[in-house]
Amino acid sequence: MSELTKVEVPPSDRGFFGHPRGPATLFFLEMWERFSYYGMSAILLYYLYDQTSDGGLGLDKPTSSALVSIYGALVFMSGILGGWLADRLLGMRRAVLLGGVLIMCGHLALAVPGRLYALLASMLLIVVGTGLLKPNVSSLVGELYSATDNRRDAGFSLFYMGINLGAFIAPYLVGTLGQRVDYHLGFGLAAVGMAAGLVVYARGRARLGGSGDVPTNPLRVGERRRVTMRAAVGVAVLAAVVVALGAAGSLTVQTLINAVTVLAVLVPVSYLIMMLRSPHTDAVERSRLIAYIPLFIGAVCYWVVNEQSGSVLAQFADTRTDLEVFGLVVPSSWFQSLNPIATLVLAPTFAWLWIRLGDRQPATPRKFATGLLLGGASFVLMAGPGLLHGVDALASPWWLVASYFVVICGSMCLSPVGLSATTKLAPRAFLAQMMSLWFLASAAAGGINAQLVQLYRPETEVGYFAGVGAAVMATGAVMHLIAPWVQRRMGGVR
Repeated sequence: MSELTKVEVPPSDRGFFGHPRGPATLFFLEMWERFSYYGMSAILLYYLYDQTSDGGLGLDKPTSSALVSIYGALVFMSGILGGWLADRLLGMRRAVLLGGVLIMCGHLALAVPGRLYALLASMLLIVVGTGLLKPNVSSLVGELYSATDNRRDAGFSLFYMGINLGAFIAPYLVGTLGQRVDYHLGFGLAAVGMAAGLVVYARGRARLGGSGDVPTNPLRVGERRRVTMRAAVGVAVLAAVVVALGAAGSLTVQTLINAVTVLAVLVPVSYLIMMLRSPHTDAVERSRLIAYIPLFIGAVCYWVVNEQSGSVLAQFADTRTDLEVFGLVVPSSWFQSLNPIATLVLAPTFAWLWIRLGDRQPATPRKFATGLLLGGASFVLMAGPGLLHGVDALASPWWLVASYFVVICGSMCLSPVGLSATTKLAPRAFLAQMMSLWFLASAAAGGINAQLVQLYRPETEVGYFAGVGAAVMATGAVMHLIAPWVQRRMGGVR
């Protein structure tokens, strides 16, 4: 938005824990959106592979895990489209509203028994809706503070708390209803959560002032025609490919999985090549981009482990874990809350640690290396139950608790550090696109996982956890070795 249309909230507005009242609207919207998404995610895998007599789709476990992985990959990739639509066509506020409506409709598609077609329709709606809502609601938070408002970072911390609060609550409510009563009722509750967020947003939009009302770089008349034509051609080509695959009998779930895997890897590679070759990237920026490549690869390797919480670790919780905790038999979906719990506990701890260390804290490549070592160790740890007691005996739930704690320690060394490094190493002409590139690391990991998780089964459990974990730890060791080279290429950025 231009400076002429942007309305900044005055510092005197302190109606929400000392912050402007606008962030309260976005805090609760994001909390309910994450409630709906993580609630759905908590039971999705089980719905896919449970027998039809128990209300599931009856798919095999490897295919179910792969579908969960490509779901995550597509959600991260859709942020590129959502950001573009907001910047050029809709404006952030309309994009957020439309995204929330699409997400709600996606959950409703799963709430109505409709077999595999309902699942695919739901995936499309939630992927597009999340791409519209997620990047733009975060940008709206920033729009509510002036560049000199010292409450800005704390405001994002409050917003981050909303994300994790929704993710923490969802498995207990949606998971219990879905697993103990009916999956479709669980998905329906996720839709109710998104509807609650939309109500909060609609009632509180006046608090946002003029922020996000219009596109920041709207399409001109001539551009609209070109974009419309290109979109029409793209849809026509996609439709032709689908028809051809259907006629050849190749339009299968595995075809979808393979296509997303290829796309998830090619998109970030294309982004990097485009920025490296751009005439708008000078020599120093090009050096920094080269330094960013090993960091990006390291992030992909870390997210390969972290993003398996909704697939392989969820399956382990369901089929291999003793679900009696302190005398209470809990639904396996409850273990999905361990990630946000660990994040809520560890995020302020690591923030304090970096401030405490000051100039003595490790450089960015060293932090990445430590994050990779911890991420890999969390998977090596999960090989323990099978090694000690065999894969036929139920494992203690504390193995999962320990694994989540270790992997989130790794996340604290890599995820926020990666966000910061992305902003510092970005060429000036590609500031926003570099942030999109960072999130594509998770998309690439999801695409890789779509192939990898199909290898997990009881007879391969020990080798799977030990092998994947050791490979990620090896990446961390290499990162430690090349850290001085990466640091030199970063052009003075620490």
